[in-house]
Amino acid sequence: MLAKIGSAAVLGLEAQPVEVEVDVRQSGQAGITTIVGLPDAAVRESTERVRAAIRNSGFSFPGNQRITVNLAPADLRKEGPAYDLAIAIGVLSASGQIPPGSLEGAILMGELSLDGSLRHVRGVLPVADMARRQDIAAMFVPTADAAEAALIPELEVYPVATLGELVVHLQGFVAITPLAPGAQLQPQPPPPAVDFAEIQGQEHAKRALEVVAAGGHNMMMSGPPGAGKTLMARAVPGILPALSLEEALEVTRIYSVSDMLPPDTPLIQQRPFRAPHHTISNAGLVGGGQWPRPGEISLAHRGVLFLDEMPEFNSRVLEVMRQPMEDKAVTISRAQGSLTFPANFMLIAAMNPCPCGYYGDPDRACTCSIGMIQRYRKRISGPLLDRIDIHIEVPRVPYEKLAKATRGESSASIRARIEAARVRQRARFGNNSLACNADMGPAELRQFCTLGNDVQALMRTAMRQMHLSARAYHRVLKVARTIADLEGTEAIQVHHLAEALQYRTRMMDL
Repeated sequence: MLAKIGSAAVLGLEAQPVEVEVDVRQSGQAGITTIVGLPDAAVRESTERVRAAIRNSGFSFPGNQRITVNLAPADLRKEGPAYDLAIAIGVLSASGQIPPGSLEGAILMGELSLDGSLRHVRGVLPVADMARRQDIAAMFVPTADAAEAALIPELEVYPVATLGELVVHLQGFVAITPLAPGAQLQPQPPPPAVDFAEIQGQEHAKRALEVVAAGGHNMMMSGPPGAGKTLMARAVPGILPALSLEEALEVTRIYSVSDMLPPDTPLIQQRPFRAPHHTISNAGLVGGGQWPRPGEISLAHRGVLFLDEMPEFNSRVLEVMRQPMEDKAVTISRAQGSLTFPANFMLIAAMNPCPCGYYGDPDRACTCSIGMIQRYRKRISGPLLDRIDIHIEVPRVPYEKLAKATRGESSASIRARIEAARVRQRARFGNNSLACNADMGPAELRQFCTLGNDVQALMRTAMRQMHLSARAYHRVLKVARTIADLEGTEAIQVHHLAEALQYRTRMMDL
C-alpha cells in the first residue's frame, strides 16, 4: 500500500512543502527500509528511530515487507529529524493501522524518541506560516512547539506528546484539542537589565546613546578601561521602543530557524542584544555553513549588535559587515543557490584608544609607542568607520560623580522621548517600509532633510574642513534629522546639525 503524508523543509527563513510517500509491499528483500529524496544523515537515521518508536508505542512495524520512503520533491535537500513523525504515520497508514486519508490537508513535524514520545524541532514558525499561505488546515507538532506554531492565525495546531496519542486521535477514539491561535504582546515591557539611572556621569555618552536609539544609528565608543562603555551598551535595550507584533514575529522566525527560542518563550518580545566574542568566525558573524544558518548580525535583527574591543576582532571578519550594514540584509551564496537573511541591526562598538588603553588619559601615562597605536587603530578600516554614524570619547569617571547619592534619569523616561521620536518618524514615512531615520535612502533624505540657507552654510564648511565623504554627508543628515525629532521640530536647525557634526569626530589625533 501507498500512503502520502504532508511535511515541510526549512530553507533559510522560509519553508517549502514536502510530501512523505511511504510504500509498503511484499518483496524478496523483506525487512529493508530505504529513504530517498536527498536526505542527510539525520534523515537516513530516522529508520531505526521510527522502527523502535512504533514498536514501543504498541503498534506493529511491518518487518516482513520492504518499505520505501520518498521525500518529494526529490531535488530539494532534506535535513534534520523533523520528518520522523511523518514517516512513522506514513508507515502505519500504508500498513493499514491508520484509516487512509485521515491526514489529508495536514502537516506533520516532530522528532521521535525510541519510546514514541516527541521531541522539539526547529523551524516550526516558518512552517506554520507556509501552511497558512498554502491553505493547509491543520498542523501536528510536538507539544513543546505547539505554542510557537499557534502564533500563526487561521491554522489548527494540534500539540502531540507521543506517537500513540496521535494514532488514537486519528483512529477516532480520543481527540487531541487544538490550541487557540494568535500572538499577543505583553502590555508592559519587562524592566531593563541595566537602568540608565544607575550609570553615574557620562552625560555626553548617554545623550549620544539616546540619539542612537531614537534613529537606529550605529555608534563607536572609545575610552580607557573601566569608563563604562560596556555597561552603557548593555543599557541600550532598555531605552529602545517595544517591538511591534510584526517585528516580534520577524525576530522569532530567525530564532526558530536557529533553534535558539527559549523553551517557555514562543514569541520573542524584547529587542535582541547580541555581544559575540572577538574570536568569532565569518560564518558565526554573518551566517553560513554547509546548511546556511543566520549569524550574529541576523540574530541582532531589530536590536543591538555590540562588538566590545572591536580592534581585537579579525579584520576580515569585520569587513564582511560592510555590505549588510548598508543593505540591512545578508545574502549567502552556495553552489545549490542563495539564501538571504535580514540584518537590520544597530551596531554599537567599543574600543580602547591604544593597546594599553590610556592614550590621552589625563591621570595615567600611556606606555604605547606611536607605531603601536597606529597599527592598533588600523585594524578597523576607514570604509567601516565611515559607516558608523556617531563617534564619541568616553573618559574616565571622576570620584565626585561616582560617589553621588542621587540617581540619574531613568531608562523609562528616556524611552518615552525615544518612542515619541519614533512616532514622528513613522508618521513622516507613512506606508513606507522604513522603520527609523537610519533606514532612509537618498530619495527620503532629499524629501525629509531639506536645509535652510544658514544650515547649508554650516554643512558646506564642515564638508570642506572635515573632508566628509558622500556617505558621511548622508549619515550626518540622518543624525541631524533624529536630533530634530527628539526636540519635536520639523525643520533641521543649525544646532541640530552642529550636534550631529560633533559626533563625526573620530578617535583623537596622534
